[in-house]
Amino acid sequence: MKIVKLDAIDSTSSYLKGLLRSGPLDDFTVVVAKEQLSGRGQMGTKWASEPGKNLMFSVLKRISPLPVTDQFRLTMCMSLAIYDALKKIGIADLRIKWPNDILSGTSKICGILIENMLSGHQIETTIIGIGLNVNQTNFVNLPNASSLKLLLGKSIPLDELLHSVLEHMQERFFELGASDGRTLQNAYESLLFGKEKPMAFTSENHRFMGMIKGTSPDGKLLIALENDQIREFDLKEIKMLY
Repeated sequence: MKIVKLDAIDSTSSYLKGLLRSGPLDDFTVVVAKEQLSGRGQMGTKWASEPGKNLMFSVLKRISPLPVTDQFRLTMCMSLAIYDALKKIGIADLRIKWPNDILSGTSKICGILIENMLSGHQIETTIIGIGLNVNQTNFVNLPNASSLKLLLGKSIPLDELLHSVLEHMQERFFELGASDGRTLQNAYESLLFGKEKPMAFTSENHRFMGMIKGTSPDGKLLIALENDQIREFDLKEIKMLY
């Protein structure tokens, strides 16, 4: 494992992709920054963070060729790795908000962005970007955000937490290569926020009630509607209201 530490950078994932274009990189190369000027989340959203307060890093992982149709296994793998690390330090009521936000209760504390590089129809390399709220205590215009310091009442050493998260990522990557995905999916679905509870959703400007039942093999969200029909939704098609 090689860790590159930076002060300020546009985004750790963009920097890592630039390193990859300039020459070979070791498996599990990590880029961590005190400040990201253009941090990104899902669907082009921005990840805002106070400098030096949180963990913002990206990891390059070379994997055994994985069919692109199985790419959701990576999302499950990384969500569970963050869950493992946060559970270890005593964060309560941890849940995974589909597809890969980590919540404590209803408050978001971590986001994950995965970008895959393909060879044909196989994933050979992936870059995982992690934004984890650690010691920040003020979140302007983000009512659903929280941090480990707010939840635990104390500051958390960033380096220690980084190494713990990386260890759990390596463990989950080993599981990714050693299983058929069913074990990962069972663990992931057991932690899904809102599963088996009536919730409100919006899709195409239409509000409706439904109940999360799980996920499809390709990562779509399975929701039981009021007429008992189970429908699949992609990330761009639905929003949870909570």
